[in-house]
Amino acid sequence: MLPWKKFRRDLFRLQKRVFKAIQVRDKPKAKSLQKLILKSRAARMLAIRQVTQLNAGKKTAGIDVQASLTFEERFALSEELRAKSNNWKHQKLRSIPIPKKDGSTRLLKIPTIADRAWQCLVKYAKRASTRSNFSRSQLWIQNREVSA
Repeated sequence: MLPWKKFRRDLFRLQKRVFKAIQVRDKPKAKSLQKLILKSRAARMLAIRQVTQLNAGKKTAGIDVQASLTFEERFALSEELRAKSNNWKHQKLRSIPIPKKDGSTRLLKIPTIADRAWQCLVKYAKRASTRSNFSRSQLWIQNREVSA
């Protein structure tokens, strides 16, 4: 059993530090803290949990045809995200034709689980900087809503 509550606390603490650095207009510090979030074990594990266990599309397979991950595969994905945190390359997208009302079709592009986890990790790193115009209490409330 992983300490999810501790992971959420650690991630929120890092996001709060990014928020404060942006409030005092210290962009180099904010950027380094965002990189720290990308390398953080807590953020990686929460991102993997989000895309493999909590999201509505958790069973949707990408081009790699992996629809779900075992416990060991989640840890392997965490190590892959850590190893490639400086130069992540997205894999190809799976295209599924979706029929429209007028008879034509449109393509639905689905990323792999690893790419979805990376996107979620980047979202965690960027959230505090995009919310810097809000007050601290609003940031706390929004983070609680997403984590819950």
